[in-house]
Amino acid sequence: MSESLIINLSVLILFLPLFGFTTVIFLGKKFPKLYLFEVAILTSALLLSIFVLYAKLTFFNVKDIIAEFTWISMNNLPFGDVININLGVKIDNVAAIMLFVVNLISALVHIYSIEYMRGDRYYTRYFAYLGLFTFSMLGIVITHNLLMMYIFWELVGLSSYLLIGFWFHKKSAADAGKKAFIVNRIGDIGMFIGILILFTNYKTFTFDVIFEQIAAGNLPFGSEAWLTAAGILVFMGAVGKSAQFPLHVWLPDAMEGPTPVSALIHAATMVAAGVFLVTRIFVMLTADAMLVIAVIGAFTSLLSATIALTQNDIKKVLAYSTVSQLGYMIMSLGVGAYVFAFFHLVTHAFFKACLFLGSGSVIHAMHHEQDIQKMGGLKKKMPITYWTFLISTLAISGIPLTSGFLSKDGILAGTLAFGKLTGHWLIPITGFTVAALTAFYMFRLVILTFHGEPKDHHKFEHAHETPWVMTAPLVILSVLSIFIFYTPNPISPDAGWFMKNWVKTPTQVVPDNTRYHHMVESTEEAKAEIHGEIVHSVEYTETMHWAHYPAMLMSLIVAGFGILIALIFYTWKKVNADKLADKLKLLYKGSLNKWYIDELYDKTAISGTLNFSSILAWFDQKIIDGAVNGSAWLTRVVSKFSGWFDTFAVDGLVNFTAFFSGFVGFSFKKLQTGKVQTYIVFVIFSVIILLLLFKPF
Repeated sequence: MSESLIINLSVLILFLPLFGFTTVIFLGKKFPKLYLFEVAILTSALLLSIFVLYAKLTFFNVKDIIAEFTWISMNNLPFGDVININLGVKIDNVAAIMLFVVNLISALVHIYSIEYMRGDRYYTRYFAYLGLFTFSMLGIVITHNLLMMYIFWELVGLSSYLLIGFWFHKKSAADAGKKAFIVNRIGDIGMFIGILILFTNYKTFTFDVIFEQIAAGNLPFGSEAWLTAAGILVFMGAVGKSAQFPLHVWLPDAMEGPTPVSALIHAATMVAAGVFLVTRIFVMLTADAMLVIAVIGAFTSLLSATIALTQNDIKKVLAYSTVSQLGYMIMSLGVGAYVFAFFHLVTHAFFKACLFLGSGSVIHAMHHEQDIQKMGGLKKKMPITYWTFLISTLAISGIPLTSGFLSKDGILAGTLAFGKLTGHWLIPITGFTVAALTAFYMFRLVILTFHGEPKDHHKFEHAHETPWVMTAPLVILSVLSIFIFYTPNPISPDAGWFMKNWVKTPTQVVPDNTRYHHMVESTEEAKAEIHGEIVHSVEYTETMHWAHYPAMLMSLIVAGFGILIALIFYTWKKVNADKLADKLKLLYKGSLNKWYIDELYDKTAISGTLNFSSILAWFDQKIIDGAVNGSAWLTRVVSKFSGWFDTFAVDGLVNFTAFFSGFVGFSFKKLQTGKVQTYIVFVIFSVIILLLLFKPF
């Protein structure tokens, strides 16, 4: 097994979806069955990614495989600088795992969409867009530098715009696509500025070269404050893509796209890109930057969970759940629980994709009904969808024997360790609160959708289990939500052999960064993974082990409490939810209306932008255009006067002189007879007249 083979296969995996997109987008109308070619392409990419994952983890477990070439070389620059911009591929364990995750979700979504999108007017175009999105996401995964990541980052934004607004004839879908595109651009501006700060100082975009220079003490502009600023600015890209507060508002609206798109973009890939970005720059984050990241993640997680409590659209509940879980991952990275953040990224991809595809199965069976208040009793009609949905719900709630239990337990343990070492106890409190809220709203969703009596008997009578091309992906994803694929020990204090042996926390490279002033002592625990030795804080590691069982116990208690409350409200009906909502009207309406954040943005940022644009338009029309038009009017008046003066004064005088000369000449022409006798007579008469006029006295 050679490194070049893994690199070549990774590049092939990258370009296969692009080849499928190009083929289908140009030939799809002529060959309507060509969508099957795109499905075959993604299936092939999935099989190759499985091979790359196996080869990387088996033969090159502790070695990063990198291949690069010089794209642009700039010599003879001022101050004697030489800048080489390299493009390349980096396949480490994280990238290999993400290759598999992205291709698996994409392939299953392709297969699922064969039936779900059947009969759509733009059927083949839809599959082409899926290929373009997959290509863009894979580019983010395998790149070894910030420039390529930013290029593919923007391609993901473009392709997600096409997919979210796929049903562009619906105003709501078109608006959702524009909203997602514009909001993401706000975060991307910050990311771009952060990249420029790093490039200005290090004259390179390559991750490892930048990290090596930081480790050597070469900080941006010689200040750790600038390094903190660069880290936070680059993180802004993740705030946009991973829908973190305050840029989280685009993701729920993006549910206007087809449900398989929701599973692909909003469960496993696009929104996970932000988390993946933070894992890539994790080693350069200062303690201050990580604290900011942890706070934003914790607040986003709590805010979104409180909104999900009262939503009635099945996809909106899952959308806010996604935002909340992404906040969990960002919070985990902020507190230093790197492995568990990435672990939750993987497990969440599977069970959340299953939940979204399960909701699509329900919507398909209920003739596009999405209001869970109008459902109920579907357990009997759709047993496969129900059981797969239930397994995924147990996973996201953190119930033992599921993958979500393993990853969420690690995140909560990380927050407890962080709280003990730093005194920031509000973050672990937020983490456990969100765990309880998650269990409540997810079981509320399950109970109202699948249990009880049907609310719409007509739609219920016509509901039935979806075809195998839709249920097979559900079964695969739900099976991957069981613990056995990640560890043989479901209560292990580690992330299990899956993550323990394959993903390790990289060394922080910030000089003198005390990691919250507690993680100073270090010990050698593994070979080089990024560019140095894997160093873990003894104190932090020991605290994590201490926190594992308390975190596991408390997470079980809060999850059980959340499930119990859901059963009391919606199964046993010991408490009337509607009456409680009336009593807590202010809080209920706030949650139902997403705490009016969209309205706040509409009244401030959006209205302010529109009003400012109106002022600029008025200034342009009245002042700028007025000055230009006034100058034109004055020029025309002066020109008319100048023309009149030229015509009647200058030309008039010239013409009069010519006329007078001609008249005089014409008048005297009669006197010029050419006869000498006539001239003598005129002379004599002239002399006589002169003598008469001047006769002498």
